[in-house]
Amino acid sequence: MYVDFNLLPDTSRVWVYQADRMFSDIEVQEIEKQLVPFIQNWKRHGEDLKASFQIKYNQFIILAVDENVANVSGCSIDASVHIIQQLQKQFNVDLLNKMNVTFKDGMNVNIVSLGAFKEFAKTNKITNSTLVFNNMITSKADLKTSWEVPASESWHAKFIK
Repeated sequence: MYVDFNLLPDTSRVWVYQADRMFSDIEVQEIEKQLVPFIQNWKRHGEDLKASFQIKYNQFIILAVDENVANVSGCSIDASVHIIQQLQKQFNVDLLNKMNVTFKDGMNVNIVSLGAFKEFAKTNKITNSTLVFNNMITSKADLKTSWEVPASESWHAKFIK
């Protein structure tokens, strides 16, 4: 069952998928048109999942499920990955590459390979205060407090001088 993202509790489980490029506003609208019916019909062994999504910065697709209502299962997670794969193909974008790192340079969102991120850190183009996106978060509470943070407060810190 689809609900407004803001109505989900902070304990809701989240998955963050980062695109290797920004989506256009038209692409965001099309993605939303596909995700709403997916989430309306997203189930765990025939049981509705109370779920939602957000698209942030035209680059991140964030899925969320209130597991107080029903826990996700392997099959329901597979279904979500399948829709993400469909979006990848349709929009010629990579949403599943966990070896890309995203950070902010002013108001710009940048995505680079992990190797490039390490090089930027070595040359001080990325510092402890650089805002990074920690896509390893697992809850809506983490999304609010630990997703977009200074590199010093994330797993990215190990690469900073």
